[in-house]
Amino acid sequence: MDALSADGRHSLTLIGFVGSVFSPYYRFAGRRAPEDHVSINVALTGPGGKRWAMTERRRSALHRDAGTLSVGPSAMHWDGTGLTVSIDEVTPVIPKRVKGTIRLYPEAVVNHPVALDADARHCWWPIAPCARVEVELEDPSLSWSGSGYFDFNTGEVPLEESFHRWNWCRASVPEGTVVLYDLLDRDDQSCSLAIRFDPRTGVSDFEAPPPARLKKSFWGMRRSTRSERGVEAKVLETLEDSPFYTRSVVGTRLLGRDVTAIHESVDLDRFANPVVQAMLPWRMPRRFV
Repeated sequence: MDALSADGRHSLTLIGFVGSVFSPYYRFAGRRAPEDHVSINVALTGPGGKRWAMTERRRSALHRDAGTLSVGPSAMHWDGTGLTVSIDEVTPVIPKRVKGTIRLYPEAVVNHPVALDADARHCWWPIAPCARVEVELEDPSLSWSGSGYFDFNTGEVPLEESFHRWNWCRASVPEGTVVLYDLLDRDDQSCSLAIRFDPRTGVSDFEAPPPARLKKSFWGMRRSTRSERGVEAKVLETLEDSPFYTRSVVGTRLLGRDVTAIHESVDLDRFANPVVQAMLPWRMPRRFV
């Protein structure tokens, strides 16, 4: 899930992993036993609260059922009407706690996944593309609310076997939420999705605007999105920056409106680079108990 505060000053991303797709430990283990490579990643940005944590744990720390994913001290629970996340994680290198409760209230629920590749080995399910989020944190001491988004991804093979890279973004509009997805697969075939989620009228495709380049990140990551002709898309803030992944806030124009969007870029060729793999354990420690 991701959330952006109503004033645009704070953002939050939470990801629960069973078989952590970006884990060097899982990759080294041959991508076997996903339950032995689990984590809950939290990324918080904004004044007084920029923190990032992702600790990988073994199956003894995992509990899951139809409505709950619990990994160590953190848990996500879906009760059919909303998602509640209790987070208690510690940042790597310089330990700082991220502790509190996040609640997501859907305004629309999608009941089916979407295949992202020709063989349907990777699926994306935007469960609650339109949502309201309330954030109450003890550490750091923060309280805010804003727009949110909740989705689910599953894959039968490693991402780097199927894709070179992708760009994704979601933006809130008065009618609901707009999502853009641009992927390039290993056969150099591109796939573009432009979807509008309206709580009143449902889900509909629309014609994607022309591609728009964005400024490269500190690590030289290529970023792009889409914007209607005559309007330049811009990176307003880089939230996460790594050699193979960026998450940003961008300004663009979609459906005749200027919008602020949460955006991510992933380069899986870079991810597979041995140098990048050697760097990952510093950001992603693993607990063996």
